[in-house]
Amino acid sequence: MRPTGIMLALVPGAPGSASLTEFSLDTLWRTFTLNCRMLFGNACKSFAETGLLPNSLLVLALGAAPIQLYAQIQTTPVAPAWSLPASPTHEQVPPPPGFHRASKNFDTPIGIFQGQSDIGAALIPGSASYDRATRTYTLHSAGYNIWYNRDEFRFLWKKMSGDLSFAADVSFPIAKPPQDRKVVLIIRQDLEDDAKEVMVGEHGTGMVHLAERTEKDAFIKDMQFRIGGSLLPHDVLPKRIGIQKQGDEFALFISVQGEPMHQFGPPVKIHVDAPFYVGIGFCPHLPTTVDSGSFSNVVLVNKAGEVH
Repeated sequence: MRPTGIMLALVPGAPGSASLTEFSLDTLWRTFTLNCRMLFGNACKSFAETGLLPNSLLVLALGAAPIQLYAQIQTTPVAPAWSLPASPTHEQVPPPPGFHRASKNFDTPIGIFQGQSDIGAALIPGSASYDRATRTYTLHSAGYNIWYNRDEFRFLWKKMSGDLSFAADVSFPIAKPPQDRKVVLIIRQDLEDDAKEVMVGEHGTGMVHLAERTEKDAFIKDMQFRIGGSLLPHDVLPKRIGIQKQGDEFALFISVQGEPMHQFGPPVKIHVDAPFYVGIGFCPHLPTTVDSGSFSNVVLVNKAGEVH
């Protein structure tokens, strides 16, 4: 991690109102604790150091004024080149052979889900919230992708067995130009970053897909669909997506503009052992930038034929 700034805050109760100011560190951060005066001049009388490490806390006293400032080194993770999103000047490639990162799992119930995970431990931790009034889950996550032979995304999950019908209204609450972020309904064999899995996903670019990783550590393959027509704008984002598991067959369901949900494309066939993990996930396709995806009116039924 590379330090990017120092955050200073007036302690509540000090003369004047509390405020926050960010100072650029650049080359000064290495010498900050050795010579406070380089950054604050003669106003700095003394300081106490608790450790020259990222996120260390430095307490400063300014002259005789009864004001304390707290300075904290801010850091930004450095993403490996392979994980950066594709662009006109960069081609995203698979992770290096054998590269994996242990997921971070939390047995913290939220809404209908039993637990939460940062699958693949994205470089910035994720989070999630549930609004009971609107029945909306909002997931916040960084993560390079849910693709190739490993994933990075925020996952809210429930252990299940047997057939199921699963659907949700999906959206991206932070308005941006079209970009390749995605919200997913996903069934995974385990919580590791390379798990066997089947998912339906909606991308910020307007594409929906039914994707599968047929074996652990295998590359994902998918069927991609874009929805448009003479009466619709190009690449419409479906309002609602769903997945049905019936035996070993998994099918994509959609509702474009609120019409009854209907199957879209053929099913795929893959076997997952019971119990498996079923849930909602979000990935921004950005390894060090947090974005958000929302899911509302979630239906999760332990039988087929109930996607609605």
